[in-house]
Amino acid sequence: MIAVISDIHGCYHTLLELIKKIKKKYGDIPLYSVGDLVDRGNFSFEVIELIKSENIKFTKGNHDVMFYYFMKEPFNPLGQIWLYNDYEKTVKSYQENDNQFSEHLEIIKQAPLFYNTDDCFISHAGISNNYKNTINEETVGDAQKLESILLPDLGTEHSIIWCRGELIDIGKLQVVGHTAKFEVRINKKNNTAYIDTAVYIGNKLTAIIVEENKILDILSVRTNIKDIE
Repeated sequence: MIAVISDIHGCYHTLLELIKKIKKKYGDIPLYSVGDLVDRGNFSFEVIELIKSENIKFTKGNHDVMFYYFMKEPFNPLGQIWLYNDYEKTVKSYQENDNQFSEHLEIIKQAPLFYNTDDCFISHAGISNNYKNTINEETVGDAQKLESILLPDLGTEHSIIWCRGELIDIGKLQVVGHTAKFEVRINKKNNTAYIDTAVYIGNKLTAIIVEENKILDILSVRTNIKDIE
């Protein structure tokens, strides 16, 4: 049994409350996130510090990747588009915390594109239908091979951090974020749970409790206004 948390987007106080809610009901079960730790909310620095202290495993989100590349390889196309994606609050959150800046970038760098757990497959945006002829259940079970297919396409609209189109059924539950909805949405056709519940616009932060590809519970916390005003 694991908990998978939706896109966080710098909403530290909301994340803190959601973690407390998960632990109160389920104890110290493993915590994961579909990424997008930074941008839009006020506390990107604090979010990553909390991710560290709570040992939350997260997959790279598109905002995390843009942040990393802008700082490390600013002429990379993945870095250049950060300037058009609500970066200002992230910069502000590091103004008095620049001594940990390099450490946080390294944490983002080391984060995987996906986690294939016994309970579900976790990524930021999911495995696109564009891969229907190259990725199957056997490929998904081979992490090295799967990454070798996905990594070259990282900057494309159908990549595992950018896809908003149809996803394939990979033979187990996919848990993804990226495309904000007001409620968790389950697509039975491709066996996918879409869990981004738009915390950054004042809706809520959500976690689903999953065991052996079944969703046991959905826990949410309304956005703490301090995180976005």
